[in-house]
Parts: sequence; structure tokens; C-alpha cells
Amino acid sequence: QVQLVESGGGLVQPGGSLRLSCAASGDIFSFIAMGWYRQAPGKQRELVAEFISGNSTQFADSVKGRFAISRDNAKNTVYLQMNSLKPEDTAIYYCNARGYGSMWPPRTFESWGQGTQVTVSS
Repeated sequence: QVQLVESGGGLVQPGGSLRLSCAASGDIFSFIAMGWYRQAPGKQRELVAEFISGNSTQFADSVKGRFAISRDNAKNTVYLQMNSLKPEDTAIYYCNARGYGSMWPPRTFESWGQGTQVTVSS
């Protein structure tokens, strides 16, 4: 089992910044992908930003140029730096990780964090 613990959400004014953190622990041999999704009220969960296949990244068009994703491999932690926040960024942000466990034969895992609320409002 792989557990994801998120932190860093909160209330911020439009134009402000927040930084989210997600730490993974458990039976992890390697990651296929790790990053952030979000779900606004009445909408489907959508990709925000993630690392895939090593160092490659992908971002939602709506956050390009405003959000940055980084990671600390030694801590199995990813960060989402959110700048120039807009009211439409308001959502619950979920950390997601996909990868392989350490047991043989290799088995894939996919885990979700509990979610952290980000509210952008004046």
C-alpha cells in the first residue's frame, strides 16, 4: 500500500500564491507518474500538473505559466507552486501517484491523497 499525505491548501486572494506538498510512503519501487489533480464543485476531476516517465511534465492549459511542479526524490515528495491564482482555481486538489511496488512479480499501484481545499476569493 502507498499512502499520500497532502498539505498546504487554504484561502488566498486573487493574484496570490500557495504551495502544496504531497509526501508518498509505503511499498514504492519506482514511480510511473506523480502529481496533482483538482475537482471543482459540479465538475469532473482534472489533471493540473504531474511528472511522468521520469523528468517529463504535463500541465493543464489553464495553469501553464502560473503553476510549477517540483519534487524531492529522496523524500518521495512533490510540490505544486501556484502563482497568480484566480477564483476559477478554487477546487479540492488531490495528489496522485502511480508506480510499481517492490515485491516480485512487479505490481502497479495507484494512490490518491485525501485532498486539500484551495479557495481563491477576495
